[in-house]
Formats: sequence, C-alpha cells, structure tokens
Amino acid sequence: QDQLQSWIRGNVSICPRSLFIFDEMDKMHAGLIDSIKPFLDYYELLDGVSYRQAIFIFLATMFVFSLLSNAGAEKITEVALDFWRNGRTREDIQLTDIQNSLSVSVFNNKNSGFWHSTLIDRNLIDYFVPFLPLEYKHVKMCVRVEIESRGYAVDEDILTRIADEMTYFPREERIYSDKGCKTVDAKLDYYYD
Repeated sequence: QDQLQSWIRGNVSICPRSLFIFDEMDKMHAGLIDSIKPFLDYYELLDGVSYRQAIFIFLATMFVFSLLSNAGAEKITEVALDFWRNGRTREDIQLTDIQNSLSVSVFNNKNSGFWHSTLIDRNLIDYFVPFLPLEYKHVKMCVRVEIESRGYAVDEDILTRIADEMTYFPREERIYSDKGCKTVDAKLDYYYD
C-alpha cells in the first residue's frame, strides 16, 4: 500500500495529468485499492499536491461463464440475456441499465479487488463501464481482423468455420460467445500455419 501511494504521489507531483491504469482488478487483493482513496477523495490539495487532474482507470476481466465468479460478469450477462429475451438488441443496452446494479455486484463480490471497497462505498468511482458479451457477428469481425492483420486474404468459408467452432451461451440459442475472441488466434493457427 505504501509503495502504491508513493508511486502515485511521485507521478502526479511530476505530471498533474497522470493516467493510472489498474488492470485485473478482479485478481487484486481486496482492500489494496482502498489505499488510493485519499487521491480520489474530495480534497483540494493533499500534502500540497492536487490530484484533481489525474485519471484512474480500473479494468477487470469479466468472462461471462468462467468457473471463477469474476467481478460483475453475472450481472452483465443477466442484463444482456434479459434484453435478448425481451426482443431488444445488445446495442439497446444503455449504461444506465446496468451501472448501479454492476457497482453493487462488484462491491459484494469477494473475488473482486473492489470487495467492500471504500472507493465504491464513498461514491468515488464515476462510472462502471461494462464490456458486454460478444455475439456471433462480433466474433466473425474478430476473426476477419485477425486474418487481415496476419496479411492473409480473407476466406469466408474459413472465417465462418472458426466462428462456428467457438462456444456460445445459452447452449441451445448460442447467442453470446462465452470466451469473447480470446481463442480466435489459436484457431487461426490451425487453418493458416
């Protein structure tokens, strides 16, 4: 905690518009992130330094049907499936449809670095931005981009086969990819290398 605070203090002292990105919050030890509360709280100056221009971004991997219950994944999945069941598209989901329930879900998730965090409790996080599960059409886009990035001509048959090989949920309807595009790269190796 002391090292984290010292690192932030040093960076903002040099550059007031520092950007801090905390990746894999779902794997962070609960309570560690609370050590940065003073920098996010409503102080004008803290030890003579203003942190008002610094930006803090917290990222969490949220695989939808992972064996580990990742921070907020269940809530995001629930909202996406509710929209689909009600005949609405994934693109219809607004931040307001999920933000409050997502913050509560992350706050109460023991597997989250935000478990019972004072950052949430004190409303010091402005937005929770969900990464929605990818549909089949999005997986096809991932495959296309990966093929093109390797310098290959896009073969629509191979593209479709790779997208079809991915796993989706719910099992019967196959609406959302349960791994996003994570395994696309490995599947392309089979077809192109």
